[in-house]
Amino acid sequence: MKKVIVALLTLCIFNACAQDHQHNQKTLALMNSIGDNAVLLNNHEQVVPLMNLDKRNIASVDLGFTHSLEFDSLLSKYTKITSFSSSDYQNSASLNQLEDDLKYFNTVVISLPSSAANDVRNINFISNLTGNKKVIIALFGDAKALAALDNIKAPIVWTDQNTPLAATVLPQIVFGGIAATSRLKTAISPKYTSGSGFTTAVTRLKYTLPEDANVDADDLSEIDNIAAQAIRERATPGMVVLIAKDGKVIFNKAYGRHTYEQGIREDVSDIFDLASLTKTTATTPMVMRLYEEKKLTLDTSVGAYIPIARETPMNGTLVRDVMLHQAGFIPYIPFHNAVKSGEYSTDSSAMYNTKVADNYFIRKNYFKEVMWPKMLNSPIRTRGQYVYSDISMYVMKDIAERVSGEPLNEYVWDNFYNPLGMQSAGFLPRIKFRKDQIVPTEQDTYFRKTLLEGYVHDQGAALAGGIAGHAGLFASANDVAIIYQMLLNRGSYGGQQYFKPETVDMFTSRQSNVSRRGLGFDRWDPDASKRYPSELASSQTYGHTGYTGTCVWVDPSRGLVYVFLSNRVHPSVSEKLGSLRIRGRIQDVANKAIDRGRN
Repeated sequence: MKKVIVALLTLCIFNACAQDHQHNQKTLALMNSIGDNAVLLNNHEQVVPLMNLDKRNIASVDLGFTHSLEFDSLLSKYTKITSFSSSDYQNSASLNQLEDDLKYFNTVVISLPSSAANDVRNINFISNLTGNKKVIIALFGDAKALAALDNIKAPIVWTDQNTPLAATVLPQIVFGGIAATSRLKTAISPKYTSGSGFTTAVTRLKYTLPEDANVDADDLSEIDNIAAQAIRERATPGMVVLIAKDGKVIFNKAYGRHTYEQGIREDVSDIFDLASLTKTTATTPMVMRLYEEKKLTLDTSVGAYIPIARETPMNGTLVRDVMLHQAGFIPYIPFHNAVKSGEYSTDSSAMYNTKVADNYFIRKNYFKEVMWPKMLNSPIRTRGQYVYSDISMYVMKDIAERVSGEPLNEYVWDNFYNPLGMQSAGFLPRIKFRKDQIVPTEQDTYFRKTLLEGYVHDQGAALAGGIAGHAGLFASANDVAIIYQMLLNRGSYGGQQYFKPETVDMFTSRQSNVSRRGLGFDRWDPDASKRYPSELASSQTYGHTGYTGTCVWVDPSRGLVYVFLSNRVHPSVSEKLGSLRIRGRIQDVANKAIDRGRN
């Protein structure tokens, strides 16, 4: 319950509650004042903003800080954190227990009110932690309390405010969502003299109000109406919408429920089946990295990479054409219709070892012996023409895994998701997350005969064990925004360079003479009658849609990252999300609001 309350409070501080432009301007002025006057001290080793998140196990410890829930809510937008409170440890001996409980964490962020800074037990606790861990102190309140920290060498971020809003600002300085720019205006102690302070740069997303990006909150209010229409007309039971402008998340709101029948209320942290967003959020980034490392070339044939393809129609097909969906592959093979009695079981065993859904296990090597040969030997009918095909990303997954020597799911976690701070992104989410954190998709009455909760909706990906190049990825809207903000930044995020700018430019720009496509990425359609992906989308727009009712679009001309996640296939497939143009209309609300702010 506490988690729900603080999530609502934090979102209301920002943009997800009904707030008008005038109210937001006042809130933003306070927020900016806190950020502009916060001072970063002891940052000689440039610990702040935190980098190398994949090498950190981070704990947040509040030492009597009243607004720790808001504080931790913002920290957790950047990476996984584990929360501890001194209120659970009642005496000095208990603080020793707290210190012991932190033994597996190499980084500790401490929130400390000025009233607790003179407590010798707290100072000793902090001093002990700094011996073998990276410690960052967020100090709230009277600057005189800094004198008690004279002997502490760990970085300190100080604000004179002790409010819920201040508790949302300092975590963003810690992670680089907000830059530290101020210095002490008066001397506090021999160590903390007038002019003391360090400056930092913005390196990650900022969580703020629309007005911070010169967007009027009132101009985004139509999103509520469009979402309500989608739910009312049963286009989807719920959705999450996220809009980031110029590296600032200015809108992030959940609508509806997981299901129509009094289901769980949608939450912005919910995890969705991304469907074909897998292509551009997992497989294509892996290909981009291997291309950059010169381990994979686009003008090499499929047969050069996949030995068993050499005796098939795919042999001479170029990788470039596979990425552009103009290799001539047939669009889709309904593998689930060919599953025979005896090839699946309701129980797992050595023979039936691949889990497809609850109470459904396919026989060992089914993908290798049945599905893969059928794909490799499928007819090439439309070579050189644009025909969208899921088979293309089955092929690219196999090529990328052969070249790298690593499975797709492990590669993208190690190289992208974990270092970027993405917490929910990945395949097979039921291994890591509770069912109630994952939005269910179809009530499958024809194949798996169950409600799909945390198992990929796509039948072929399910039969492949839930990890495929075209589908199988799950994530929250915030995680999707992080990786696409990295792409909008032309490869950089959090102080790290994931791709060369020219690599991002090449893959995301139009690369075909016969279609609108980039390499892996979908793009704006020059045929205005299609209004794709939206009526007002610019010619620079790239991204992808997903069958389950998802999309992500990046518009560099507007500095826009737009994420829409839903489960329009629940309880069964509905075409209303498309016919009502829900995704495109919401995108155009954002486009109009941004354009109006420029005028």
